[in-house]
Amino acid sequence: MDREISGVLIIDKPAGVTSHDVVARVRRLVGIRQIGHFGTLDPFATGVLPLSVGKATRFAQFYLKSRKAYEGTMRFGFSTDTYDGTGKPTSEASPVSFQAADIEKLFREFTGRLMQTPPAYSAKRIGGERAYDLARQNKPVQLTPVEVEIYAFEMVAFEGERVRFAAECSGGTYVRSLAHDIGQKLGCGAHLENLRRTTVAEFTLGRAVTLEKLEEAVREEKLLSCLVPLEELLPDCLELVVRGREEKSVRHGHSFELARADRFGRGTGQLQSVALLKIMNPDRRLIAVARHVKGSVYHPDLVLV
Repeated sequence: MDREISGVLIIDKPAGVTSHDVVARVRRLVGIRQIGHFGTLDPFATGVLPLSVGKATRFAQFYLKSRKAYEGTMRFGFSTDTYDGTGKPTSEASPVSFQAADIEKLFREFTGRLMQTPPAYSAKRIGGERAYDLARQNKPVQLTPVEVEIYAFEMVAFEGERVRFAAECSGGTYVRSLAHDIGQKLGCGAHLENLRRTTVAEFTLGRAVTLEKLEEAVREEKLLSCLVPLEELLPDCLELVVRGREEKSVRHGHSFELARADRFGRGTGQLQSVALLKIMNPDRRLIAVARHVKGSVYHPDLVLV
């Protein structure tokens, strides 16, 4: 296997395995050690898990807080310690007496910016230990609420004690906490029964492959057909084409001053508002990502050499 292969594999993660399990399996499958991910997905959840391969691992810094979209089902009537269907009940079974309109009203209340407390069974660290390790030892777990943003939160179907929903939210949002908090508001308890992630930033289910399909592609020597190339990452960024001495200077990590807007390879916009630039060579290969410093000065923070 070519060790210079770089890009993003969009895996359709199955239920019952951790994100780290998927990374380990893909490493063995494709024969490349340099593989990471752009944000974990709970073991019980399925869907979009972007894996970075080769040089793409250096792009994680741009995706940690990416917008994400989900579809799932909340079950009402009792809460669980993990806030999902894999946990132990933490409340007595309670009859469900609310109507669809009550859920729609609560979904509107939970849309926008809000302070959210992560679940005790989460990977958050407390004094150097994972919260879920403390929770499994029945030790107290005190987690600080963090600000998250729910961009869209809609009820898809109302089915008695179950509500199917679709949501778009900021990175760092726990959908399990949304289900738990809504159950607390209604006074009947609730937990997340299933969850499927449909989008992470520009990565969607439409380009995702199952582990079985990836194995088949590797066997048929078609791995590249599954990869999102580096040039397609950060699609909303403007592209700047450089050549000759300018290209050499960028490759050496030297800051540069942006003088003319007509040198952009694609996109439009006010230059003073451009935070990141994708630097391309004349062959349309991505050679760097530059960050705005001040005025018209940019610095190539990430150089692909």
